[in-house]
Amino acid sequence: MTRRPKPLAGVRVLDLTRLLPGPMATLHLADLGADVVKIEDTGAGDYARAMGHGPAGMSDFFRVLNRNKRAVRLDLKPPRGRDVFMRLAERADVVVESFRPGVMVKLGLGYDALAARNPRIVVCAITGYGQDGPYRDRAGHDINYVGYAGVGNEIGAEDGPPVVPNFQIADLLGGALVPAMGILAALLDARATGRGRFVDVAMTDGVLAHAILPLLGVLEHGATPPRGTGMLSGGLACYNRYRTRDGRWMAVGALERKFWERLCDILRCPELKASHIVYGEPARAAKEKLAAAFAARTQAEWTAVFATEDCCVSPVLEMHEALADPQLRARGMILGDAKPEGFALPVKMSELELDPGRPAPAPGEHTGEVLREAGYAAAEIEALRKEGVI
Repeated sequence: MTRRPKPLAGVRVLDLTRLLPGPMATLHLADLGADVVKIEDTGAGDYARAMGHGPAGMSDFFRVLNRNKRAVRLDLKPPRGRDVFMRLAERADVVVESFRPGVMVKLGLGYDALAARNPRIVVCAITGYGQDGPYRDRAGHDINYVGYAGVGNEIGAEDGPPVVPNFQIADLLGGALVPAMGILAALLDARATGRGRFVDVAMTDGVLAHAILPLLGVLEHGATPPRGTGMLSGGLACYNRYRTRDGRWMAVGALERKFWERLCDILRCPELKASHIVYGEPARAAKEKLAAAFAARTQAEWTAVFATEDCCVSPVLEMHEALADPQLRARGMILGDAKPEGFALPVKMSELELDPGRPAPAPGEHTGEVLREAGYAAAEIEALRKEGVI
């Protein structure tokens, strides 16, 4: 039986992004079948190549973000390099970049210039603060963007300082999923109308737009509630984490009354059933009783107890344990066996096979191949190499 093409088969993406946000966005597009051409400068290229463990030019960080992509080395500073990019863009559907605002325009490769040569082109610019506003030219990282969006202050325990999570909320939500959504919407429109769009994504905006619970706290109280006191941030006994006898943790998400009452029965604390959705001192007293109950057994023992109980209680796993978790394995989320090769596309579709595909490319591995597809002759490619353009 003939395998059905992937949803984005035939879509070509020119990816100028580096590090985490943009490459994560284009990884999703590549896994959905797009031909993602990663364009790096002729110097260091994507800084992720040298960040962390792994051989030269292929760190684990780079490897897990750049599978299913082809790599081209191209210097955009000289006119010849910009001409090459423009020629590639004429045959592309999408360009994704993460430079400071105005850089592409200064290079003569802004949206207007690209659209003049290819009216169907979709250009997505991923930045920290967007293409306009007083902060547009500021440098930043995830910790800065979540700070401005009012979310960084929310992360942490009551009476404690804000903490830095090992999960890049702005980079991955605002800088990967939001751009992918915008690109796909603009691409669909371009297919229907023949006209592309400029997609302006600010990672700070992406965080703020999804900060629903912090917003509700302000709407309800007229000001931001203290850290760790909200419904889903640690204020409730029924939605919290509790330490076990061996120093591990269990996650309790018994928000519905039926789950909470079953939990109280299992823990032999029937008197807590009345403390389901309570805050402040009543919640503190309930949390202390639950803490004492969970401290009586190890995480493994509690995991076995709740494995057959329907009340939203689960172990808090470490990453190496999550990689071996039977549910995640059954869903095909872990690529590779002896050594994980990264995570699979988190979207399951009928007739879409999950496979690792092409491994992450070496620097400039596909330069000649991509240029030949754009109509360059062998002599032209060799001349570009001698000039240092590629």
